[in-house]
Amino acid sequence: MRTTLTIDEDVATALDRLRKARDMGLKEIVNEVLRRGLKEMATPKKTSEPFRTHSVRLGRARLSNVDNVAEVLAVAENDSFK
Repeated sequence: MRTTLTIDEDVATALDRLRKARDMGLKEIVNEVLRRGLKEMATPKKTSEPFRTHSVRLGRARLSNVDNVAEVLAVAENDSFK
């Protein structure tokens, strides 16, 4: 099939580099790239497993109330709170 395509400059540059690296003609490289792209686009995406975090016991809380920010910061910095 013969057709006319308008190819963006960045795509044309990438095709030209690939064509030179593989020592192929423009027709062959365009067909190969289109075949691979169509195959990838037609293949359903793999679903990844959901990310899971594991819980860790941190021990007893050092403060029963965290409403007083100054006290919390003093405890975190090992300062005595007055």
